[in-house]
Amino acid sequence: MDFTEGTFEEKNNRAKKMMLWFGIVSLIMSFAGWTSAFVVSSTREDWLRDFQLPNAFIISTVMVVLSSVTFVLAQKALKTNNRQMTTTWLLATLVLGIAFITNQFVGFQQIIDMGYNFTGPTSNVTMSYIYLIAMVHIVHVLAGLVCILVVIYNHFKQKYSATDMLGVDLAATFWHFIDILWVYLFLFLYFVG
Repeated sequence: MDFTEGTFEEKNNRAKKMMLWFGIVSLIMSFAGWTSAFVVSSTREDWLRDFQLPNAFIISTVMVVLSSVTFVLAQKALKTNNRQMTTTWLLATLVLGIAFITNQFVGFQQIIDMGYNFTGPTSNVTMSYIYLIAMVHIVHVLAGLVCILVVIYNHFKQKYSATDMLGVDLAATFWHFIDILWVYLFLFLYFVG
């Protein structure tokens, strides 16, 4: 396929998709760097061994997986021009995304209750990595929530239809990416950490 062919709208849509994928690849590289540094640092003498992530992180993982399912259901509803179900599933995705972040902070509080802080005398390198990786991911989830809010707003303004779903598809791609990224990070921290 020649990327210079097609209407202006087709070229514009391809450019938007390509920019999203460039961003996703850069995020993959960033998190790959942090998880690699985590592995290298785990050989340090002061590394905390046998740390188990709090249960709140398990709950948040379930929430984020469910949010991907609800976003897929929203897309399917929009493809059939079922506006009411699209709204329902988009709002469910938003609520589950907020629940994910809430449970992440509950997990951080559980870590603090165990006596581990991000910095200071009650900190260690293991916990600093866990805080850093999870917090940077939360920032990207917040960006995803903003995308969902924009999609919900545009949906109420009736800017999407079964034949014009670019905004929804771009937001869904980013959302699914950050969801898959968290599942990877959770499994990494759970089994490697």
